[in-house]
Amino acid sequence: MRDEAPEEGGGYREYAPAVVRLLQGPVYDEDKAVWKLLVSNAHLVARYFARIGVELVLDEAEGFAYLSQPGGEEEEGRLRLVRRTPLSFEVSLLLVILREEFEQFDANNADSRNLFLSAKEIRERIGLYFRERADETRLVRELERYVNQVESLGFIREVDTPEAVSHAAQPLDRVYEIRRIVKAKVNNDFLEEFKKSMESYGNGNLV
Repeated sequence: MRDEAPEEGGGYREYAPAVVRLLQGPVYDEDKAVWKLLVSNAHLVARYFARIGVELVLDEAEGFAYLSQPGGEEEEGRLRLVRRTPLSFEVSLLLVILREEFEQFDANNADSRNLFLSAKEIRERIGLYFRERADETRLVRELERYVNQVESLGFIREVDTPEAVSHAAQPLDRVYEIRRIVKAKVNNDFLEEFKKSMESYGNGNLV
């Protein structure tokens, strides 16, 4: 136990900012100070969270880290520290679409890992799964709502860098960076659950 004493005391303060940021949400390598702190103390941070039943998921190659907590809402008398957000079918569908976009992007872009899509491109991709509707204005509003929900969950973020703006379909079109954490979150378990949900929609079109 002696080797843990420094960590319990002054040592913890060295990586405390990384712990706090992880509790707030995913950490990306673009946040250079926190990312460097996290990577250099990864084993200590992982051990810290393991004590309370939380797993550190760190992918240095993809440049992101987040916390995962298996089990139900309450396990062995402990409440969940990592919040689970229920997703609607439409939001799940959009996440699956973005995951597929990454598959194509990575296969054709070995020298870049930043995937950008305009708001128009995202709406077009998810819009393909909707049946023809008479009220096109209402449909656009609904698609915008799904995009905003995915953004609020941290899977995409609006950007205006020169590289991103070049992907805009028109001058005032918003452009989003698709965060690579989508590849980790939309895993095989997610896809299997989504497949079951998709079957309830018949041919895959939304009513």
